Amino acid sequence: MFFRLLRLVLIVALVAVSAPSSFDAMAQAIGQGSAVLIAEQQKAIQDLTAKTDDLEKKVSQEATDDAGLVDIRLQLEEMSRAALTSALAFRSRLSDINNRVEVLGAPPAEGQPPEPEIVSSERGALASEKAEINAVIAGAQNLSIRINGLIEKIGNTRSELFRNVLTKRYELSDALSPQVFSDAQDEYANLYKAVSSWLGFALKFKFQAMLAATLMALALAAVLFVGGRRLFGRIFEADPSIEDPSYLSRLSVAFWSTLLPTLAVGAFLASTVFFFNYYNVLRGDIGVFLNALAAVIAVVFCVNRMTNAALEPRLPNWRLIPVETGPARWLVRLTTAMAVVIGFNNFLSVVNDKMGSPLSLTIARSFVATIIVGVILILMALLRPFKSPDGSWRPWPAWLRYTAIALGLFTIAAALFGYIGLAIFVSLQVVVTGTILVTAYIGFLSAREIGEEGGFAGTSIGRWLSANSSYEDAALDQLGLVVSIAINVMIVLVFLPLILLMWGFQPGDIQAWAYRLATGINIGSVTISVTGILTGIVVFIIGYFLTRWFQGWLDGSVMARGKVDTGVRNSIRLAVGYAGVALAALVGVSAAGIDLSNLALVAGALSLGIGFGLQNVVSNFVSGLILLAERPFKVGDWIVAGDISGTVKKISVRATEIETFQRQSVILPNSNLINNAVGNWTHRNKLGRVDVKVGVAYGSDVKQVHDILLEIARSHPLVLKNPEPFVLFTNFGLAALEFEIRVFLADVLNGAIVQNDIRFAVLDRFDREHIEIPSQPRAVVETQKHEAWPIDDDKIEVEFAAQEQAKAEAAAEAQRLAKAGRKARKPDPN
Repeated sequence: MFFRLLRLVLIVALVAVSAPSSFDAMAQAIGQGSAVLIAEQQKAIQDLTAKTDDLEKKVSQEATDDAGLVDIRLQLEEMSRAALTSALAFRSRLSDINNRVEVLGAPPAEGQPPEPEIVSSERGALASEKAEINAVIAGAQNLSIRINGLIEKIGNTRSELFRNVLTKRYELSDALSPQVFSDAQDEYANLYKAVSSWLGFALKFKFQAMLAATLMALALAAVLFVGGRRLFGRIFEADPSIEDPSYLSRLSVAFWSTLLPTLAVGAFLASTVFFFNYYNVLRGDIGVFLNALAAVIAVVFCVNRMTNAALEPRLPNWRLIPVETGPARWLVRLTTAMAVVIGFNNFLSVVNDKMGSPLSLTIARSFVATIIVGVILILMALLRPFKSPDGSWRPWPAWLRYTAIALGLFTIAAALFGYIGLAIFVSLQVVVTGTILVTAYIGFLSAREIGEEGGFAGTSIGRWLSANSSYEDAALDQLGLVVSIAINVMIVLVFLPLILLMWGFQPGDIQAWAYRLATGINIGSVTISVTGILTGIVVFIIGYFLTRWFQGWLDGSVMARGKVDTGVRNSIRLAVGYAGVALAALVGVSAAGIDLSNLALVAGALSLGIGFGLQNVVSNFVSGLILLAERPFKVGDWIVAGDISGTVKKISVRATEIETFQRQSVILPNSNLINNAVGNWTHRNKLGRVDVKVGVAYGSDVKQVHDILLEIARSHPLVLKNPEPFVLFTNFGLAALEFEIRVFLADVLNGAIVQNDIRFAVLDRFDREHIEIPSQPRAVVETQKHEAWPIDDDKIEVEFAAQEQAKAEAAAEAQRLAKAGRKARKPDPN
């Protein structure tokens, strides 16, 4: 014992002698690294603070510029993320400091011996470093709070701007004065001068660049139009030779004939502007004018294409809306005119803003545009587009007619009362947002029709795949469902941003929302990230297919060569499959960013439930999971479980719903289906055998009976030729020679129908061939014969009526003889 204590004292002394130098060196190295990190993050926070000061000044300066405020907000959000990154940079170092402090332990209490100097110095250095780090983190947090306050201020400012635009009232007296006409002439002269001066300069000094840009834009347009017509001509062009196209064909043509040409024209206009900018052909103001003009052309073209596609004035059989040809042409003209008015007004607003036009000119221009749009809406509502069988014209449905009239009157009234901004906003939404929504709705209808059973197979692509590939109808239906989902996603991704832009949102808003959706949205303590969810799904799919590949390799290459028993091979294969799928699910859940500790809570809750007597519930739950994973039967299968026979309607984690053939729903616990034998008539397929027993009298020609029964079985249309039907001479019964007809059906659910038809055919054929079907002797029951008239009140009444009638006849005869002067003869005594 003494030697052990002595050895311990020597070791402590050696450590005390050598430790200061090593500890000092380590502390110095760590301190230098931490100091560098602190200095870097302090510098970063200072830079962010300076940028925040500049942006705060810009917020006040650009309080009336919505697009500028959105740009500032995007910069602030980026800076907020940078400040958060600076705060998170110290996470690992703080963890090391806390661990080191925990190792050093608590400082000695008052009255206890002091701790070694090396320990106290290290504790002080760690506390000082932690304080510096906390100061930097506090600065980053304060900066983040300040930035979030500026972002909230920008949001409030933008909302106020939007409300001011819609609710601001202008005086129309100055706007409608004769001075407006002279202002308009001056405006036109200035615009003409600006465009002509630029055009003269471009033709003189930028002719080659302008020509190259124009040719490249035209070449791209030619490629888009020619290539689009060659690739998608059958999709977005109506075929006049088809007299009665299907609803899906009309929907598809209407949707794609609007979307694809509009995208092509938009790409052409965007490429024109891009190449002009690339070759430095455009001047600042001319570039703004050209962008506005391109937007107007795209909107007018889209509206015209949509109305032509939906109404088809030239091809009534391809028309989506069943209106007459004349009203259809007027609807196309009025809708296009409304789009032209709104587009031209927006183009002039850009020109007025760029050239500093007087406010009266802007008000007058917007006033005229809104009045025209309101009048067009009322004219469209007053059209009578339908024709009755008697030849009279019928108007639109009441709700649609009154809605259009209300919108037109509201637009006109808002303009007349001076609310020009509100009137312009409503007019723009009626034209542009209405076009977008109608096109999107047609696309959703097309996607729904394609997703219906047999819908995709009826399209041109589906027919081509059916003719040139090995896809079956089920595979085409599944592919159609995928195409339907893809079309819906495309519609949302294309049209939702357009609608948001039309309702006053800026591209920066959509960019910020997309970033938040991709990186994660916090709902309480849960973070939902589209990127994380997609990553988890991809990881699970990869793990699932790797598991299936490993199952096949283990079963076919390892255990098959080792001559392992079939049952053991199946058990091992299933165990590997379950383990692999479970592992892939856990890895996928972890990759999706979901905390696995929640699963531990669920497992703990299940264990607690078992302890409180939920064994049966948990047993059914686990059995349900096994049924869903192993799939011994599926929804729609015909199963027999004990005394219950019927069709599976629903499989849940606790019980399975079975509908009997008497339409009774039976809820069967899953543990009964796992622990007991279950028969499945349609497990692999619906092929099955049904039997019909027939007995004939002794003395019959059994070969003839066999041939007749076989002929009847073979002649039934639902009986399969392979496996072929079979007739079995089963037994010499007590009263009959017993036969059994065995036939195979493609759908065993038709068994009752086939058995019924075969029995009727057997009776008819045996009757013609005089073949007797014996029956068991029956007891003879003698029936009692009643008298002709029952002894009851009815008989008495009839006899009394007969007597009264005889008396009446005798009296009448006596009166007749008395009138004739003759006496009635006495009856002959003989």
